[in-house]
Amino acid sequence: MSIFIIAEIGINHNGDLGIAKELIDEAVNAKADAVKFQKRTIDAVYTQEFLDSPRGSPWGTTQRDQKEGLEFSHGEYEAIAACCADLGIDWSASAWDLESQLFVREFDPPFNKVASAMLGHQPDPEAAQ
Repeated sequence: MSIFIIAEIGINHNGDLGIAKELIDEAVNAKADAVKFQKRTIDAVYTQEFLDSPRGSPWGTTQRDQKEGLEFSHGEYEAIAACCADLGIDWSASAWDLESQLFVREFDPPFNKVASAMLGHQPDPEAAQ
């Protein structure tokens, strides 16, 4: 039996690619087998009312500002993938919604950790047609 250790980065990078790379380096130094981030489609996971509500953060004054400030773009995930490949560590991102699942799948990660937020997901029967 082998053990596979995944270092949880989540959103602890604070939306900063440099911090993300430092955390990946630390995971490599700690001999982790993989790192895991989080990916969300903000408008799919939160209500408009919640996103408009106040929240002070380095990114602005609303919940939307804060949530968007923590999300990486496709290009930033490309940089994460390249960094992990260079350092010889696997990576993935737990996706909070279907659109994010498809986004992460584009990178062909070696594992998929379904986010707790998706545990109650019900496919839209009309979308399957």
